[in-house]
Amino acid sequence: MITALVLAAALGACADFQASRQSAECVPMAANWRATATDDDRRRLRQGRDAWMEGLGQAQVRHAGAIAAEGALFDPDAALPGPLPPAGDYRCRTIKLGSPSDLLTYVAYPPFRCRIGAEGGRPSFTKLTGSQRPIGRLFDDTERRMVFLGTLQLGDERRAYQYGIDRDRDLVAVLERIGENRWRLVFPYPHFESFLDVIEITPSADSRQGTIQ
Repeated sequence: MITALVLAAALGACADFQASRQSAECVPMAANWRATATDDDRRRLRQGRDAWMEGLGQAQVRHAGAIAAEGALFDPDAALPGPLPPAGDYRCRTIKLGSPSDLLTYVAYPPFRCRIGAEGGRPSFTKLTGSQRPIGRLFDDTERRMVFLGTLQLGDERRAYQYGIDRDRDLVAVLERIGENRWRLVFPYPHFESFLDVIEITPSADSRQGTIQ
Protein backbone atom coordinates (compact mmCIF):
# COMPACT_ATOMS: atom_id res chain seq x y z
CA MET A 1 0.00 0.00 0.00
CA ILE A 2 2.79 2.43 0.92
CA THR A 3 4.64 1.65 -2.32
CA ALA A 4 1.49 2.23 -4.35
CA LEU A 5 0.89 5.58 -2.65
CA VAL A 6 4.47 6.70 -3.27
CA LEU A 7 4.26 5.72 -6.94
CA ALA A 8 0.91 7.45 -7.35
CA ALA A 9 2.29 10.63 -5.81
CA ALA A 10 5.35 10.51 -8.04
CA LEU A 11 3.30 10.02 -11.17
CA GLY A 12 0.99 12.76 -10.01
CA ALA A 13 3.93 15.13 -9.98
CA CYS A 14 4.20 14.47 -13.70
CA ALA A 15 0.52 15.06 -14.48
CA ASP A 16 1.32 17.97 -16.82
CA PHE A 17 3.16 15.49 -19.01
CA GLN A 18 -0.13 14.00 -20.21
CA ALA A 19 -0.63 16.98 -22.48
CA SER A 20 2.79 16.80 -24.10
CA ARG A 21 5.63 14.40 -24.81
CA GLN A 22 8.06 17.30 -24.87
CA SER A 23 8.59 17.91 -21.15
CA ALA A 24 11.47 16.99 -18.87
CA GLU A 25 9.67 17.99 -15.67
CA CYS A 26 9.87 14.44 -14.33
CA VAL A 27 13.57 14.97 -13.64
CA PRO A 28 13.98 17.30 -10.63
CA MET A 29 15.71 20.64 -11.06
CA ALA A 30 19.00 20.75 -9.17
CA ALA A 31 22.23 22.70 -9.11
CA ASN A 32 24.14 19.70 -10.48
CA TRP A 33 23.58 16.13 -11.57
CA ARG A 34 25.17 14.69 -8.43
CA ALA A 35 22.32 16.10 -6.35
CA THR A 36 19.80 14.19 -8.50
CA ALA A 37 21.41 10.97 -9.77
CA THR A 38 20.54 7.65 -8.16
CA ASP A 39 23.28 5.42 -6.77
CA ASP A 40 22.73 3.01 -9.66
CA ASP A 41 23.20 5.75 -12.25
CA ARG A 42 26.30 7.05 -10.49
CA ARG A 43 27.72 3.52 -10.71
CA ARG A 44 26.88 3.21 -14.41
CA LEU A 45 28.50 6.57 -15.12
CA ARG A 46 31.68 5.52 -13.28
CA GLN A 47 31.78 2.37 -15.40
CA GLY A 48 31.47 4.26 -18.66
CA ARG A 49 34.90 3.29 -19.92
CA ASP A 50 34.26 -0.37 -19.15
CA ALA A 51 30.99 -0.19 -21.09
CA TRP A 52 32.83 1.25 -24.11
CA MET A 53 35.45 -1.48 -24.04
CA GLU A 54 32.95 -4.30 -23.54
CA GLY A 55 30.44 -3.06 -26.10
CA LEU A 56 32.99 -2.16 -28.78
CA GLY A 57 35.06 -5.28 -28.22
CA GLN A 58 32.09 -7.55 -28.73
CA ALA A 59 30.64 -5.63 -31.69
CA GLN A 60 33.93 -5.45 -33.59
CA VAL A 61 34.13 -9.23 -33.92
CA ARG A 62 31.41 -9.24 -36.58
CA HIS A 63 30.91 -5.56 -37.43
CA ALA A 64 34.37 -3.98 -37.62
CA GLY A 65 33.63 -2.35 -40.98
CA ALA A 66 30.44 -0.67 -39.81
CA ILE A 67 32.17 0.63 -36.69
CA ALA A 68 35.16 2.00 -38.62
CA ALA A 69 32.83 3.74 -41.10
CA GLU A 70 31.32 5.84 -38.30
CA GLY A 71 34.64 7.50 -37.48
CA ALA A 72 34.57 9.57 -34.30
CA LEU A 73 31.13 8.29 -33.28
CA PHE A 74 32.66 5.18 -31.74
CA ASP A 75 35.94 6.69 -30.54
CA PRO A 76 35.72 6.84 -26.72
CA ASP A 77 38.21 9.73 -26.68
CA ALA A 78 36.67 11.90 -29.42
CA ALA A 79 34.95 14.47 -27.17
CA LEU A 80 35.60 18.14 -28.03
CA PRO A 81 35.02 21.28 -25.95
CA GLY A 82 31.55 22.80 -26.03
CA PRO A 83 29.22 19.79 -25.68
CA LEU A 84 25.79 21.49 -25.81
CA PRO A 85 24.06 21.74 -29.21
CA PRO A 86 21.96 24.82 -29.99
CA ALA A 87 18.31 24.45 -29.04
CA GLY A 88 16.20 22.99 -31.83
CA ASP A 89 15.07 19.85 -33.61
CA TYR A 90 17.61 17.27 -34.77
CA ARG A 91 18.04 14.04 -36.67
CA CYS A 92 19.12 11.25 -34.32
CA ARG A 93 20.20 7.63 -34.73
CA THR A 94 20.50 4.95 -32.04
CA ILE A 95 23.17 2.24 -32.26
CA LYS A 96 23.46 -0.54 -29.68
CA LEU A 97 26.86 -2.11 -29.05
CA GLY A 98 27.39 -5.48 -27.41
CA SER A 99 24.88 -7.83 -25.86
CA PRO A 100 24.74 -9.98 -22.72
CA SER A 101 23.45 -12.79 -24.96
CA ASP A 102 26.34 -12.37 -27.46
CA LEU A 103 23.80 -12.47 -30.31
CA LEU A 104 22.80 -8.99 -31.56
CA THR A 105 26.09 -7.25 -30.85
CA TYR A 106 25.54 -4.34 -33.28
CA VAL A 107 22.08 -2.94 -33.96
CA ALA A 108 21.57 0.32 -35.85
CA TYR A 109 18.07 1.81 -35.90
CA PRO A 110 16.60 4.16 -38.53
CA PRO A 111 16.81 7.92 -37.87
CA PHE A 112 14.22 9.58 -35.67
CA ARG A 113 13.35 13.09 -34.55
CA CYS A 114 14.75 14.50 -31.34
CA ARG A 115 14.93 17.89 -29.67
CA ILE A 116 17.33 19.92 -27.59
CA GLY A 117 15.20 22.25 -25.51
CA ALA A 118 15.22 24.21 -22.28
CA GLU A 119 12.71 24.16 -19.44
CA GLY A 120 13.14 26.45 -16.48
CA GLY A 121 16.60 27.38 -17.75
CA ARG A 122 17.78 23.75 -17.80
CA PRO A 123 18.70 22.20 -21.19
CA SER A 124 16.85 19.00 -22.06
CA PHE A 125 16.89 16.15 -24.57
CA THR A 126 13.75 14.49 -25.90
CA LYS A 127 13.32 11.70 -28.43
CA LEU A 128 10.14 12.74 -30.22
CA THR A 129 9.29 9.59 -32.19
CA GLY A 130 9.60 5.83 -31.82
CA SER A 131 8.51 3.18 -29.34
CA GLN A 132 11.35 3.87 -26.85
CA ARG A 133 11.76 7.56 -26.06
CA PRO A 134 14.42 8.90 -23.68
CA ILE A 135 13.44 12.19 -22.09
CA GLY A 136 15.30 14.18 -19.45
CA ARG A 137 17.53 17.06 -18.42
CA LEU A 138 21.13 17.93 -19.29
CA PHE A 139 23.50 19.02 -16.52
CA ASP A 140 26.88 20.76 -16.77
CA ASP A 141 29.86 18.56 -15.89
CA THR A 142 33.15 19.37 -17.65
CA GLU A 143 34.17 21.46 -20.65
CA ARG A 144 33.90 18.33 -22.82
CA ARG A 145 30.73 16.69 -21.55
CA MET A 146 27.32 17.14 -20.01
CA VAL A 147 25.40 14.52 -18.02
CA PHE A 148 21.91 13.45 -19.07
CA LEU A 149 19.48 12.14 -16.44
CA GLY A 150 16.10 10.97 -17.63
CA THR A 151 13.52 8.25 -17.96
CA LEU A 152 12.35 5.94 -20.73
CA GLN A 153 8.87 6.48 -22.15
CA LEU A 154 7.41 3.49 -24.00
CA GLY A 155 4.82 2.90 -26.68
CA ASP A 156 1.77 5.14 -26.48
CA GLU A 157 2.41 6.33 -22.91
CA ARG A 158 1.44 9.96 -22.47
CA ARG A 159 3.38 10.74 -19.30
CA ALA A 160 6.75 9.76 -17.95
CA TYR A 161 7.77 8.11 -14.73
CA GLN A 162 9.35 10.32 -12.13
CA TYR A 163 13.12 9.86 -12.26
CA GLY A 164 14.30 7.60 -9.44
CA ILE A 165 11.04 5.67 -9.03
CA ASP A 166 11.63 2.79 -11.46
CA ARG A 167 15.26 1.64 -11.78
CA ASP A 168 14.59 -0.02 -15.14
CA ARG A 169 13.21 3.22 -16.58
CA ASP A 170 15.99 5.50 -15.23
CA LEU A 171 18.53 6.66 -17.80
CA VAL A 172 21.99 8.16 -17.49
CA ALA A 173 24.20 9.26 -20.36
CA VAL A 174 27.05 11.56 -21.34
CA LEU A 175 26.51 14.23 -24.01
CA GLU A 176 29.60 15.05 -26.08
CA ARG A 177 30.45 17.02 -29.23
CA ILE A 178 32.47 14.91 -31.67
CA GLY A 179 32.71 17.17 -34.71
CA GLU A 180 31.27 20.12 -36.57
CA ASN A 181 27.51 19.86 -36.02
CA ARG A 182 27.82 16.32 -34.67
CA TRP A 183 27.13 15.17 -31.11
CA ARG A 184 26.46 11.93 -29.29
CA LEU A 185 24.68 10.71 -26.19
CA VAL A 186 26.40 7.68 -24.68
CA PHE A 187 24.42 5.41 -22.33
CA PRO A 188 26.67 3.01 -20.37
CA TYR A 189 25.15 -0.34 -19.39
CA PRO A 190 21.48 0.37 -20.22
CA HIS A 191 19.08 -1.96 -18.42
CA PHE A 192 17.94 -3.59 -21.68
CA GLU A 193 19.58 -5.36 -24.62
CA SER A 194 23.12 -3.94 -24.85
CA PHE A 195 26.32 -2.91 -23.08
CA LEU A 196 26.38 0.57 -24.62
CA ASP A 197 23.82 2.69 -26.47
CA VAL A 198 25.00 5.59 -28.62
CA ILE A 199 22.64 8.23 -30.02
CA GLU A 200 24.17 10.30 -32.81
CA ILE A 201 22.74 13.85 -33.00
CA THR A 202 23.02 15.88 -36.20
CA PRO A 203 21.02 18.81 -37.62
CA SER A 204 17.90 17.83 -39.53
CA ALA A 205 17.06 19.28 -42.93
CA ASP A 206 14.18 21.25 -41.43
CA SER A 207 15.80 21.96 -38.06
CA ARG A 208 14.85 25.09 -36.16
CA GLN A 209 17.81 25.97 -34.00
CA GLY A 210 18.59 28.87 -31.74
CA THR A 211 20.35 29.72 -28.53
CA ILE A 212 19.18 28.28 -25.22
CA GLN A 213 18.36 31.10 -22.86
